Amino acid sequence: MIEVNQQDLKKLQSHELEMLVEVDRICKKNSINYTIIGGTLLGAVRHGGFIPWDDDADVAMLRPEYDRFCQACQRDLDKDRFYFQNMDITPGYRWGYAKIRRKGTVFLRENQEFMPYEQGVFLDIFPQDAVPDNKILREIHSFRCFVVRKILWSEIGKGSDKSAGMRLWYTILSKIPMKIVRKLYKGLIIDDNTSNLVRTLTFPAPKNKYGYRRCWIRDTADIQFEGKTFSGVRDYDGWLKWEFGDYMAIPPKEKQKVHPVTELKLDID
Repeated sequence: MIEVNQQDLKKLQSHELEMLVEVDRICKKNSINYTIIGGTLLGAVRHGGFIPWDDDADVAMLRPEYDRFCQACQRDLDKDRFYFQNMDITPGYRWGYAKIRRKGTVFLRENQEFMPYEQGVFLDIFPQDAVPDNKILREIHSFRCFVVRKILWSEIGKGSDKSAGMRLWYTILSKIPMKIVRKLYKGLIIDDNTSNLVRTLTFPAPKNKYGYRRCWIRDTADIQFEGKTFSGVRDYDGWLKWEFGDYMAIPPKEKQKVHPVTELKLDID
């Protein structure tokens, strides 16, 4: 495993800032509504930019906007600097959301070294899909999302899980053809633009919650991040309390960690 020092972290964050600027450019060109979320939104509010120890960046869009963004990237992405990945166009890709990556970099996360696609420094683009308002249907939908998430993870889990029993189970799940897995994933998408809650289908929802309020994704406002202006959740206080609780509290030193990586290349040739 490689230790990511402060100099490396600054370089990594500079590449992610480049990608945020590119996402913003594409979205403005195509009138696509997006918002920064997660630790990126928290960083904007609490630090005015990146959380000092954060090594990734997150953007979210409602499903119709996300589908338009994926199409726009095929036309408008600066392919001299970046490349785009998702489950539909990238062989072996097993995430239910897209990534933009920086060309000329390498950022291999632990246990993902063998995945059969290029892995540079990345920015995640999360589609936000409808969660059923009916409580029973919501529980069923949540369980289906959990199952598909585990199937997608199985290619990694079969070699990395600490439990021998789980490694065997993941090995079995990993045999499911990706054609079927993609069909299962698409089956989770609900054509409903009015549901109260939305979520990333193959990413865990906040603890004891089923998703985020749709209005948070839909109602955006300019927010400052690293001296640049991006689109953020207008009611950022509501979002951040929902996700993090007392979000202004700085976590203890032992929780200020970057993701473990096994190969790192940040200087562009």
